[in-house]
Amino acid sequence: MKFKSNFKQRNNSIQGLRSFKDTLPTKIKRIIAKKGEIYSKTLDNWKYLVGKDLFKICYPKSYNKSRLKGKNLNIMVEHGHEVDLDYSRQIIIDKINYFFGHNVVDNIKLKVFYKTHDKDIFRDTNNATKNKYKKRISGVKNLQIRESLNELNKVFKYK
Repeated sequence: MKFKSNFKQRNNSIQGLRSFKDTLPTKIKRIIAKKGEIYSKTLDNWKYLVGKDLFKICYPKSYNKSRLKGKNLNIMVEHGHEVDLDYSRQIIIDKINYFFGHNVVDNIKLKVFYKTHDKDIFRDTNNATKNKYKKRISGVKNLQIRESLNELNKVFKYK
């Protein structure tokens, strides 16, 4: 009986620390190499790739690569700003391909999302802390600590 020495995964144990890349199965390594790296680098550098104006109204949702449909980047766009992104579509494709050094994106697909401004969500923004914590803060005997906690409450209220 013959034993195969060429396995797809590493079966031998290594003493000491291993890199995270060595511990992953080979199928997952392929997925990360094909899609994950491109999408994560695009997401990290999105502000540089599209500029400050478009950065506020859109973000990349996913990256798809197939033989039939090509290499597509799906972008979520705020309702009302689709035209702005549509006019700069080719510029974004060129910047992304230049950033990676080869042809990564052929087409950009836009998906619209609606930004909601419900006043019910923001109704209780006057106080960042809950009532039970307010009672605890007012129960603190040290005056400096109590004032600093109230200041912290004010800072959280504006964020």
